[in-house]
Amino acid sequence: MAYPAANSLRRTLLRRLAAPLSLLALMSGLIAYWLAWQYTQDLVDRSLADLATAVSKQIQIAGPDAARTVPPLAQAMFSDPQDQLSYRITNGKTEIAGDPTLPLQGNNLRRKHYAFVFEAEHNDASVRVAQIRVEQMDGPPILVEVAQPVGHRLRIAAEFLVAIMMPLLLLLLAGWAIVWRVVNQQLNPLTRLADQLNRQTHTSLEPVDEALVPVEIQPLTHALNALLERLKAALEAQRKFIADAAHQLRTPLTAVKLHAEQAALAREPEQVQQAVHELRAAANRAVRLSNQLLSLARAEPAEQAARFVNIDMAALAFETGAEWVPRALATGVDLGFQRLDASASATPLIALGNPVLLHEVIANLLDNALKYVPPSRSGDGRITLTVARTVIDAQAFAEVVVEDNGNGVPANQLADLFERFFRGDGQNDGSCDSGAGLGLAIVRDIMALHRGSIHYEDAPAGGARFIVRIPLATQPAAEVSASAVPGDQNRWGNQDQA
Repeated sequence: MAYPAANSLRRTLLRRLAAPLSLLALMSGLIAYWLAWQYTQDLVDRSLADLATAVSKQIQIAGPDAARTVPPLAQAMFSDPQDQLSYRITNGKTEIAGDPTLPLQGNNLRRKHYAFVFEAEHNDASVRVAQIRVEQMDGPPILVEVAQPVGHRLRIAAEFLVAIMMPLLLLLLAGWAIVWRVVNQQLNPLTRLADQLNRQTHTSLEPVDEALVPVEIQPLTHALNALLERLKAALEAQRKFIADAAHQLRTPLTAVKLHAEQAALAREPEQVQQAVHELRAAANRAVRLSNQLLSLARAEPAEQAARFVNIDMAALAFETGAEWVPRALATGVDLGFQRLDASASATPLIALGNPVLLHEVIANLLDNALKYVPPSRSGDGRITLTVARTVIDAQAFAEVVVEDNGNGVPANQLADLFERFFRGDGQNDGSCDSGAGLGLAIVRDIMALHRGSIHYEDAPAGGARFIVRIPLATQPAAEVSASAVPGDQNRWGNQDQA
């Protein structure tokens, strides 16, 4: 697979700054050349007109002796070969002085002071001609012409251009150097930021220093620091989770090993059977603890946030409760379901979430209730799973309540009730395993992932009451992940006993 070439911010900035700067210098050079050419043309035309005017003044002064006195003077004025000047003095019939082939008319005619200036061809070259007409009292007028090749003024314009462009080129080079230096200086904070990030390790995720960061880059550093803070919190939680999991798994695995050794060393069949029974119980505890740890790991937002779907919470609660009926019957506990809101059961309570995790929430609450409700053959133990729609601060919630008539939770344990590995062993009569203390912690983390809540309160008739609330979807989809609830109220235990 071909990857696109890396885009360099430094090269982009230099290109986008240096290119307009160079273009500006080029445009300045062209304008300077045009101005130099216009100035040179005007200067040369004025010079030719002044020379022609000077000759005409001499003709006027000389009067009848002009044909004798003016030619030597004109020869002296136009004898410098560097100026490449040509001249002609004629009265239309007689050539008085100068080059008789110099044209008397041309194109691009314009007036300059007392002279007319035009372009013409002379000796296979373009020349610029200044012409003055001198009137005579007793004869035809005398025409005075002074000409110069156009190439001469081009050389003068080129000299002007060089004189103008040299400082301009030096300024352009200085501008490029300034752009290079400024771009590198402004990119230095990014280099320092990259160095700080390269020094970070998984054991040390410190926020980057924003003291010298420009205002425009601060949103990036804020986002990076927030990301580093989240990564630090996630890594810390992962390290704590691994340490707690290793500590908690060590006990049941050690018990499995000890019971296996007892079964291997037992002599009597009764001892072997007892050791195997204890081995199976220890293995079950290890499996349950492993499953709970996996459920706790699945509650991480990064793992599950992308798997949210629309769920009918009433149907999910009914189906989850039905799965626990055999265990409730085995312990003599009456397990029931109730839909409290006035709407019919056909009205779904649609929430956005992960059905596996929300199933785990209800299952853990039912498992917790079954642990702490005393088993009874008379069916005095009672657990009710209730679903309702409730509105709090203009926000609609699906409320799932698991209520039992056990001993409840003492006030001195409420602060640690939802902490990991906290066990309310004092409330268990010892008839069942109290677990690893992860069930309610899993419920808390899953509800935090779903932006819901879980809290505890004493049941009105005595016992424990756990209330789960999850926000309802504002625009539920037509298809949901659970089927409809069969009725508003149902006690599975009583039906099965009947």
